[in-house]
Amino acid sequence: MSLSRSPSPRRGGGWSSPGLTSPYDNVSGSASPRKTYGDLQTNGLSSGDNVTWAKAKARSEEVKGYPSFTTRNNGFFSRHARKISTSLPTFRMTGRRDFSDKERLGRGRWAQMGGSRTGRFLAYLGRMMWRLRLRLGILLAFVLAIVLFYVTPMHRAYRRASFLGGGSKFVVILAANQGGGVMEWKGAREWAIERDSVRNKKKYAKKWGYDLEIVDMSTKKRYAHEWRESWEKVDTIRNCMRKYPKAEWFWWLDLNTFIMEPSYPLQKHIFNDLLGNTYRDINVYNPLNISHPFESPHLDPSARSANGDGRASSIDLIIPQDCGGFNLGSFFVHRSIWTDRLLDIWWDPVGYEQKHMEWEHKEQDAMEHLYINQPWIRPHTAFIPQRKINSFPMGACGENGEDSRIHYSERDRDFVVNMAGCEWGRDCWGEMYNYRELSNKLNRTPWEKFKDGISDRIKKIRGKKEEGAEAG
Repeated sequence: MSLSRSPSPRRGGGWSSPGLTSPYDNVSGSASPRKTYGDLQTNGLSSGDNVTWAKAKARSEEVKGYPSFTTRNNGFFSRHARKISTSLPTFRMTGRRDFSDKERLGRGRWAQMGGSRTGRFLAYLGRMMWRLRLRLGILLAFVLAIVLFYVTPMHRAYRRASFLGGGSKFVVILAANQGGGVMEWKGAREWAIERDSVRNKKKYAKKWGYDLEIVDMSTKKRYAHEWRESWEKVDTIRNCMRKYPKAEWFWWLDLNTFIMEPSYPLQKHIFNDLLGNTYRDINVYNPLNISHPFESPHLDPSARSANGDGRASSIDLIIPQDCGGFNLGSFFVHRSIWTDRLLDIWWDPVGYEQKHMEWEHKEQDAMEHLYINQPWIRPHTAFIPQRKINSFPMGACGENGEDSRIHYSERDRDFVVNMAGCEWGRDCWGEMYNYRELSNKLNRTPWEKFKDGISDRIKKIRGKKEEGAEAG
């Protein structure tokens, strides 16, 4: 170990030569504070004294201001006391004027407040915001990002992307009899129904990034020679599959349907839990009394099973049932080889020519016939509770009163209502208008609810004043 000076040759310290011993030397190598001649005389360190090494070291330690055995910065709080104290908020508890604070000398930002309580509070608030500026900046950037996401088309692009929201996987097909059909011409009420229905589907598809295909039924007059106007939905679905090659699910909707809850995406409402929202065994609800499953030993196990193979990936057709059987006013078709085969057979004119006199509901009865007689249909067909996608108003299937499995429930906020059969003795426009207004009421924003509450309160006050004036 190297030393700044050679050790003393004398026992007990000190040097034999008086000139080599100095009271001003410091063992650390740095000069100690200068002392006067009087201080030296008082402490007994005159030039004539024999100064030892131990005395010089002791005097040097006294000059440093703390005992030699005490350590500094020993412990967490000792090392970080200043940092902890400066991070804590400060409060001025007295009204004493501190002239070291230039905010109080009239040169600060709040001098115009005259030292009032409001000024002190604003000054304190400003200091706190400055200390928290990084956190506030991050929070502000986060809120701004959310606002930009929903104000700009970014949220639609997110919802439509196949690897994010998945909206591009769905196509909504709406049958619109624009310009009049084969059987009849449309009046003002029919135009109003079509306008509201189309607007409703456009708004929903745009919100969730789905494709919307509006089918003009007036172009289907080529089926008029064989009275096949209701069968064109099969041909339309095939055309849509060719038009949208990347889509996976196709949702057919009749014109007299209305989406009551536009805040329900199809993914969350149905397809994220397809097995939980559908059932394969028709015996769960079987208004047609169809015998299920097949019992032939020549069929494969999935055809003889009441629930098919039990996998969601094998479901290619989703149909609701009403009080009379299958209902195709709102149903889903999945793109697959099985679906191509089904549409070809479903659309086959041979079956139509043989059965069109017996099939009152046309393509709907044809689908029921295929399900009953073709074993390969059942393993890929699933049923969905009617109120999930196709609730009826009280006027439809109302012979036995209200049915909780069929009729629309405002309390449960059903997804879609279908005014099926309204053209037969019911007011289609009246039902469409009532459900449209109910949907607008149920889906109001908090601001709209606040405004409506103020308007209702004003109307009540005016009504009471008018009653009082009449009584007076």
